Amino acid sequence: MPCVGDWLNSPLSIVQGIFAQNVPNSDWEKKVTEYFKEKLKENNATNWVPSLNDVPVHYLKPNSLVKFRCMIQDMFDPEFYMGVYETVDPNTNARVLHFGKYRDVAECGPQQEIDLNSTRTVTSERQTFYCVPVPGESAWVKEISFLTEPVQARVSPSTSYTPSRHKRSYEDDEDMDLHPNKQKEQHVGKGGCSGGDIHGCVEPKRLETEASAGHHVISPNCSPPLDLNFPLPGEKGPACLVKVYENWETFKVNDVLEVFGVLSVDPVLSIVNSEERDSSALDAMECMDTAEEQRVHSPPASLVPRIHVILAQKLQHINPLLPACLNEEESKTCEFVSNFMSELSPVRAELLGFLTHALLGDSLAAEYLILHLISTVYARRDVLPLGKFTINLSGCPQSSAFTEHLYRLIQQLVPASYHLRMSIESMNHSRFIPRKDYTANRLVSGLLQLASNTSLVIDETQLEQGQLDTAGVHNVTALGNLITWQKVDYDFNYHRMEFPCNINVLITSEGRSLLPSDCQVHLQPQIIPPNMEEYMSSLLTAVLPSVLNKFRIYLSLLRLLDYSISDEVTKAVEEDFVEMRKNNPESVTADDLHKMLLVARFLSLSAGQTTLSRERWLRAKQLEALRKARLQQQKCVNGNEL
Repeated sequence: MPCVGDWLNSPLSIVQGIFAQNVPNSDWEKKVTEYFKEKLKENNATNWVPSLNDVPVHYLKPNSLVKFRCMIQDMFDPEFYMGVYETVDPNTNARVLHFGKYRDVAECGPQQEIDLNSTRTVTSERQTFYCVPVPGESAWVKEISFLTEPVQARVSPSTSYTPSRHKRSYEDDEDMDLHPNKQKEQHVGKGGCSGGDIHGCVEPKRLETEASAGHHVISPNCSPPLDLNFPLPGEKGPACLVKVYENWETFKVNDVLEVFGVLSVDPVLSIVNSEERDSSALDAMECMDTAEEQRVHSPPASLVPRIHVILAQKLQHINPLLPACLNEEESKTCEFVSNFMSELSPVRAELLGFLTHALLGDSLAAEYLILHLISTVYARRDVLPLGKFTINLSGCPQSSAFTEHLYRLIQQLVPASYHLRMSIESMNHSRFIPRKDYTANRLVSGLLQLASNTSLVIDETQLEQGQLDTAGVHNVTALGNLITWQKVDYDFNYHRMEFPCNINVLITSEGRSLLPSDCQVHLQPQIIPPNMEEYMSSLLTAVLPSVLNKFRIYLSLLRLLDYSISDEVTKAVEEDFVEMRKNNPESVTADDLHKMLLVARFLSLSAGQTTLSRERWLRAKQLEALRKARLQQQKCVNGNEL
């Protein structure tokens, strides 16, 4: 067990120590990062850091070290702050240097004042990300992440820290926000230097930039009060303002991060209301920020805490059953991968059986569903995304809510997913595409603002006849672009901006889908259960938790493997394709070759093979022949093309 001392409970005291030892040397910032990086490497110390994903913010000690697994939903403008500032005692003229990094509020001792004219003041810059929990994150990811933490890291009310807001609900926070005078009364008398915003002293435009959730000016184009801007409806969890100090240019919107940093929930960030703002001696530049922008960019710290990042890393995946980074040549990582690969064959067989039952006895559809679930965009050639494998599962029963139950099973296998029920009403009234709100200066989220490798299940079986309005047409177009090009065109009013994505799309329908797809598989149920819900539920209860975890590792791990085709096999495939064209020139096209190569790729990876073999190529051809024959048979039965 690592020592959970000052570096965990009071990281700013560690920073103060390093700062005091190294001033005026500018290396102190690098030494702080190195110190915490080494501490977090010791004995799985990352598990000892409380997570905002698991612990309510009011149970966390202010200014303690926390972690947060999140997606960047928006990026705000960079802000200036006092990296180093000097205070002076008017009575003794004693001067003290302080650091402003990792803080929102300038701090100084009693009887001290900040010297705004000091030549030793250092103005620095930081970037603010608006981060939300990973959209559609599965419940099992949260549960396993929570259970892998030591009990001590699951912070609860403790003797060392008594929360100032005992389980105050979101409704209480909203009431406090709507009636800021209540909160103002609670904090009367908190004055001096500690009440001053740290970047107010160096840039008038950003004076008290963290304040004033009391402004509730709502224009027709703005979101309602306290809208946390989650992309998907019904999402829970904290949104955070993440302050990044180094290498912020390496991050972009929709990246998934794990950040370690100092939690800032100082009440002074929330109590500056309209009366105080009006009476403050603010520069005229302050008026350039609209009230709506300040409300959105400076929400109550109790609802949207701040994290001052010490360390941040992009996540390859969010599956807690896998090592966080599989690129590193670490012995533990290599051992984990090799051990799992050694038992891959029985895991695949069990998963195939499980999905065959889920697809009502259709083993061919189950094979294709496995290939779909391990597919990923591995490269882009010009505008063409390589590796996407959208499946249209046609022939799905409409009356039994089959897609709903199938989605629940998929949700138990993948780390993040969303079930989109396609209807005229949802197409016409939902916001799929994120748009820029220039009044609030923020990106308003939409349903298609998803993290990479999210599974999107689109249900067309409930689609009825009706008229799509302009918004509905735009939404259907956006879905088509997502499937075909793996991109979403965000709406910036005066122009559209392409945001590439990597979303696994599965479409269920009765006939052929209205949306494009890479592969249509017609479902042929071998069994029709009298009670679909009971049948699907029994499938899950019959699977041991350990086996279910193996399925989850299997699908996440194989998606991350590299793959190649040798020159010898490439030549053999080309010769085979030429022979196929000779025998049947009209029915075998270049698109068919591309599809067979894609099937062969994922078929090989599903067996743990990172190169294409002759055997897997023949098996891919066989699967494609069976799939096409089934579609042709259905066409003959129905008399129309699927």
